[in-house]
Amino acid sequence: MKTVEKASVSLALLMATVTALSGCQRDVDDEPLKVSGHVFVFNYRVARATYLVTLAKEAPLPDDSFVEARFENPAGGAPLVTRSKIFPLWDKVSLESPPVHCVVKDRPYAVSIRILYGQNTLIQQIETTVTSTLDQSVLPTKPLVVGPVYTPNPDVYRPDGSADYGAETGCPGTASKG
Repeated sequence: MKTVEKASVSLALLMATVTALSGCQRDVDDEPLKVSGHVFVFNYRVARATYLVTLAKEAPLPDDSFVEARFENPAGGAPLVTRSKIFPLWDKVSLESPPVHCVVKDRPYAVSIRILYGQNTLIQQIETTVTSTLDQSVLPTKPLVVGPVYTPNPDVYRPDGSADYGAETGCPGTASKG
């Protein structure tokens, strides 16, 4: 009788362990990537703002995968579109928009991301927003430096010691500055 009881207890422990371990497995579903970060990057040295969205890889992707991102254009008009290959060894994917203008503080901007492979076969669609804590007025309109050695830009820093940082004009919903 003891052998049967020991076998029953062992079987029960084995089943409990298998159940517990199977509960720890991650459901891959159909979402191999997830948003791990999103921000506006303001580079005052070159007078440029861009979106930056990072995606963490949660599951493997086919070798011929790529990502297409559509960034809402803060200046209005058509979305800004980027498309790039996803390499199998990458643990994260970084998406950067072309330069943007007219970013407004505390306004959410839409970003639509499609993960594709082969001849545009959809693997995953991600919708998110990016909201800036600053508006574009923190940037000069011209780069502060030029050339490979960061020479002060003569269009900004004048020989008489004055500086003209300019101001963004023509943004929708705002009065022109400058």
